[in-house]
Amino acid sequence: TTALGALLRCFPCERLCGGPAVAPGALPPAMPAPRRRLPPRTFRSYLPRSHRTYSCVHCRAHLARHEELISKSFQGSHGRAYLFNSVVNVGCGPAEQRLLLTGLHSVADIFCQSCKTTLGWKYEQAFESSQKYKEGKFIIEMSHMVKENGWD
Repeated sequence: TTALGALLRCFPCERLCGGPAVAPGALPPAMPAPRRRLPPRTFRSYLPRSHRTYSCVHCRAHLARHEELISKSFQGSHGRAYLFNSVVNVGCGPAEQRLLLTGLHSVADIFCQSCKTTLGWKYEQAFESSQKYKEGKFIIEMSHMVKENGWD
């Protein structure tokens, strides 16, 4: 055989390279494909279990403490939403200007850090003086959160 033929030889089944076929049963049984392990669910912040919290309905990542709730009377893109002073375990997209029910605002979509679901938005800037209180606050749509820990 040539040096090139030796390099192209496929062990243990030389059949693909033109060599003799391997007898049945000569090869060990094929190993099953390894099961894909999902990464463990870890969140950047865990809120204390003693507090009433809101969590992502899709992956249960903590989002906010009840004490951070400012208002329940907001409207999101797809239904009712709550306004929070601060949230955890969320990422923020780029800011863009949107004409909302209360006027022009600069907002950035927020998403769950764990499952990447878009939850609502963060008010970056309000252009009307009556809406300035929203700046730096967060809207989370009710359809994306669940109440946990100590609700009656």
